Amino acid sequence: MRNDIPDRRDETDESQADLAAAVEVTRQTINAIERERYDPSLELAFALADHFDCRIEDMFDPDE
Repeated sequence: MRNDIPDRRDETDESQADLAAAVEVTRQTINAIERERYDPSLELAFALADHFDCRIEDMFDPDE
């Protein structure tokens, strides 16, 4: 699933490890999501959206 997490991390100057710690997953999980190799659980998608203060739909595009 296409996402803009790398762009959002760049805007906040966060590393994958920083984001992973903030949402309580591993850096490898963040990497897999960013590379579109893993779709996050609903719980994780909400945590990411909350972290970036946006809606899930703003971050993920299931149509691509």
